[in-house]
Amino acid sequence: MITKEQKKELIEKFRTHPGDSGSEIVQAAILTARINYLAGHFKSHPKDFTSKRGFLKLVGQRRRLINYLKNNNRELYIKVVEGLGLK
Repeated sequence: MITKEQKKELIEKFRTHPGDSGSEIVQAAILTARINYLAGHFKSHPKDFTSKRGFLKLVGQRRRLINYLKNNNRELYIKVVEGLGLK
C-alpha cells in the first residue's frame, strides 16, 4: 500500500491548483502508484487471486480516467501519460 507521504508527493506533483486533491490527473497518479505496488506484490505472490480482482478493477478505473482526459483535454492527457510513464 502507498503511504500518506507518497500520496502527498503525488498530489504535489500532479495538482492543477493549490488545494487540488481530487482532479482526474491526481486520481490517475494515485491509481498508478497503487497498481505498481500491486504488480510487485503479484510477482512474489502469484496465487493471490482475490487481490488480483481488485487489481483489475483499479486498472479499469485508471483506464476510464485516462480515456476521459484523452477525449476532453488532449494536452493534459499527453502530459499525464508522459508524467506517469504509461504507454
